[in-house]
Amino acid sequence: MLNVIDLHVRYGSIRAVEGISFHVDAGECVALLGSNGAGKTSTVRAISGQAPTFSGRVEFDGVTLTGMKPYEIPRRGIIQVPEGRHIFPDLTVAENLRIGGYQRKESIEEDLDKVLEFFPVLRQRLRQPGGTLSGGEQQMLAIGRALMTNPDLLILDEATEGLAPLVRGAIWHCLGSLKEK
Repeated sequence: MLNVIDLHVRYGSIRAVEGISFHVDAGECVALLGSNGAGKTSTVRAISGQAPTFSGRVEFDGVTLTGMKPYEIPRRGIIQVPEGRHIFPDLTVAENLRIGGYQRKESIEEDLDKVLEFFPVLRQRLRQPGGTLSGGEQQMLAIGRALMTNPDLLILDEATEGLAPLVRGAIWHCLGSLKEK
């Protein structure tokens, strides 16, 4: 499904990633592990077209993504939930979730129900502005919004960093349920 081949990412003269290669098959759950500054975020940003690829290749379902614009990659079925949540703070929870499905041609109601089953606290807060949620609730919202796109590949950067154990548990339960599909 995803092939990363000898990927190098540089920011000017700074070498962030030096020759990483890996693949992800359909149905797999893969983690990039490493210390701070090891290049995990740069790697996922390069996959999403948001970091400069110096050399190497990223392929998804046989199509080379390297060199594509960042807005083209989600159309291929890859969605990234970046570190720091990046929800729309002035929009309600419901509006944030519906934005996730804005490009879909089919109905999003079934997926909206699934997201609200994964994260019941969001159902209670549908009319509340996203910016007023706790950090953990905002992370649930960011993941829920990504799931509304019905992605083929979901990439999470720091999915549970700094969150309370109950919130981490809810997120890992959601991700485990997705893998079982």
